[in-house]
Amino acid sequence: TIQNITTYMSGQKPKPPVFGICLGHQLISLAAGVSTYKMKYGNRGHNLPCIHPTTKRCFITTQNHGFAVADSNLPSDWSILFTNANDQSNEGIIHKTRP
Repeated sequence: TIQNITTYMSGQKPKPPVFGICLGHQLISLAAGVSTYKMKYGNRGHNLPCIHPTTKRCFITTQNHGFAVADSNLPSDWSILFTNANDQSNEGIIHKTRP
């Protein structure tokens, strides 16, 4: 699966954007070369705050995952899209030039 996502994302021709929620976010991150790690407790529940770093706006989300994306090894052409306000774990990444 990760190899298929990597192949799709590495193509030069314009393609529809790739969007991942929960496991999809983790798979896209792995395909981009970012590692994941098992969280001690995970993020599970409703009304969990996530911060958008550019606007500093807080979005209330529903989450249910036990693994997180390690943004410490994020490639230079990717940036953080959302950070969990409770534990500072990564909740989203975005490519800087591709949709």
